[in-house]
Amino acid sequence: MESYKQEFINFMIESKVLKFGDFTLKSGRKSPFFMNAGAYVTGSQLKRLGEYYARAIKENFGLDFDVLFGPAYKGIPLAVATTMAISELYGKEIRYAANRKEVKDHGDTGILLGSKLSDGDRVVIIEDVTTSGQSIAETYPILKAQADVTVTGLIVSLNRMERGSQASPGSGGGQSALAEIKQKYDIEARAIVNMDEVIKYLYNKPIAGTIYIDDTINNALIEYYNQYGVKA
Repeated sequence: MESYKQEFINFMIESKVLKFGDFTLKSGRKSPFFMNAGAYVTGSQLKRLGEYYARAIKENFGLDFDVLFGPAYKGIPLAVATTMAISELYGKEIRYAANRKEVKDHGDTGILLGSKLSDGDRVVIIEDVTTSGQSIAETYPILKAQADVTVTGLIVSLNRMERGSQASPGSGGGQSALAEIKQKYDIEARAIVNMDEVIKYLYNKPIAGTIYIDDTINNALIEYYNQYGVKA
């Protein structure tokens, strides 16, 4: 595994962003792990996070795009931090945009924060994690309703490596959420790191004296992926 991926896994653990236990996800699935980008709260954490995302965007999509779009709410600080990192690291000025949960009817009206969208804009969507593809089903129509934009990619920090919403639990088939996004919206989706890499790296390995994936958690992960998992 590349060293920057190991650094990013350590960063998620140290920032208490990636946790293991018993969680109920937005999709309704019961999961033995949870990733919450809202736990990045300090200036140094957000600076580092933006740099990891900037590097992943450049490596996967290049920098020939106009707008980085962060869906409300967690995508907003991700978009801001990453546009700043792209400017600082690569000297490339892109715009950030995000959506409001409710349309504003006074002052800076409309559903968007940050930059307005124009016909022909090339947009990369930034999110923390995509589990079942439901978030893109909400985000994509918002973007297309604002202007005739082209969505050139989706970048997430963690690929949970799970079947998308169209697959039945325990069916042993179906596509990953990221593959469904590609098929339905023709959007390439990439991640800084995937869950298979996280498990292999953390299994029975102490981080600052704590083992986060012991045999009990690992067995829960195996059971979870037998029901919902796909290959990277």
